[in-house]
Amino acid sequence: MTHTSVILFNKPFGVLCQFSATGDGRATLADFVPVRDVYPAGRLDADSEGLVVLTADGALQARITSPRGKLAKVYWVEVEGSPTRAQQRALESGVELRDVVTAPAKARLIAAPPDLWPRDPPIRVRKAIPTAWLELTLTEGRNRQVRRMTAAVGLPTLRLIRFAVGPWTLDRLAPGAWRAESANARVL
Repeated sequence: MTHTSVILFNKPFGVLCQFSATGDGRATLADFVPVRDVYPAGRLDADSEGLVVLTADGALQARITSPRGKLAKVYWVEVEGSPTRAQQRALESGVELRDVVTAPAKARLIAAPPDLWPRDPPIRVRKAIPTAWLELTLTEGRNRQVRRMTAAVGLPTLRLIRFAVGPWTLDRLAPGAWRAESANARVL
């Protein structure tokens, strides 16, 4: 792998975003990506799914993760409840969390993503409470930010999938699968 290559990985639910073994048998990146000396450019929690960009290029990794670069990250979020326009505006204008106000985001109501794989285990569904899908686009990446933002506006996250990081997407990438691609010139 050259220094200008990246690996795109569709991280399944429950997989830890690290290569080192945990000792408790939980799956890690090493169980799926047999490429040595690459590291995630940003992380996803074990209970989140979707795109993880890996690279051996430390400078590229820093550019991808730095808030100064304002590289957009697109998330598909299944939330509990029916989002109102006021809740969407709150997400768009920045949400006050305990320690910070988030940067403005893009938020829009979407239909359930087409061809979405089933989650194992499935999300908890309550018959009396509807669910909806939002697409959130962020340019920062704070710890558990999407979950904290949706909860703060009254829409708890049930399922969280990162669809895109900058120019890279999950397109044609099944859960647990990976592929190598060239680093995009717009990120370099």
